Amino acid sequence: MLKIAHRGAKGYEPENTLQAFQKALDLNADGIELDVHLSADGHIIVIHDETIDKMTNGKGFVNTLSLQELKSFLVADKHEIPTLNEVFDLVDKKCLINIELKSKDALQCVSTLIEKYVSEKNWKYEHFIVSSFDWSALKDVHDLNQNIPIGVLTETDLNLALAFAETIKAKAIHPYYHLLNEENTKEIQEKGFLVLPWTVNIEEDIQKIKSFKVDGIISDFPDKI
Repeated sequence: MLKIAHRGAKGYEPENTLQAFQKALDLNADGIELDVHLSADGHIIVIHDETIDKMTNGKGFVNTLSLQELKSFLVADKHEIPTLNEVFDLVDKKCLINIELKSKDALQCVSTLIEKYVSEKNWKYEHFIVSSFDWSALKDVHDLNQNIPIGVLTETDLNLALAFAETIKAKAIHPYYHLLNEENTKEIQEKGFLVLPWTVNIEEDIQKIKSFKVDGIISDFPDKI
C-alpha cells in the first residue's frame, strides 16, 4: 500500500515546500503529491492556490507574477516557493511524484518537463502520475503523451470518474475517501485501476480505508499509514 505525502508531509512542514517534500522522503513515503500553476513567464510553480495570499508574505495571482517575483516572497517567513524542476531534482527518482494540475495552462509545460526527465535524466514515466479535477485537462495530457500515467480526481461521483478513466486509459482513480467502501474499491480495481484516496489523516479513518485494501493513501501524515 503506497504511502503518499499530501503536499509533501504537510502535517509536519509547510505544504508544497522543498522542506515538506524532504520530510516526506525522510519518513520513507512512497510518493509525494503536489499542486502546480504556471507563472507569468511560463515556469511551473508548486503551490496549491491560484494566489500567493494565503501561503506567503506577498499578494497576487501566480499567473500574473514572474518567477523572480514569486521567489521574492516566502512561505512561513523562510521557505521559497519551489518550481517543479526543483522538486524533481530533490526527489531524484526516490519516490513517485503525483502532480495535480490546478490550471489547464500548465499541462503542456508539465508534459514537456516529464518528457525531458524521462529522455535526458534516466527517469521513467512510472515515476509520475498527473491528476486533476479538470478532466478536460487530463484528456489533453493523454492526447499529448499517452505514456504519462493519469489519476482521475473526484469528490462526488465514482461512477462518472470510472467511466471517464476508461475513456482515457487512466492509471488510477483518486476519490475523496468518504466515497469508498469495500465493494466499490474492489470494483474499481477489477477494472484495472489503482485506488488512491485523499486526504486521510485520522487514525480511525486510515484503518478503515486500509481495510478496503486500497492501493495507496494520500495523507498529510504518511508515517501513520
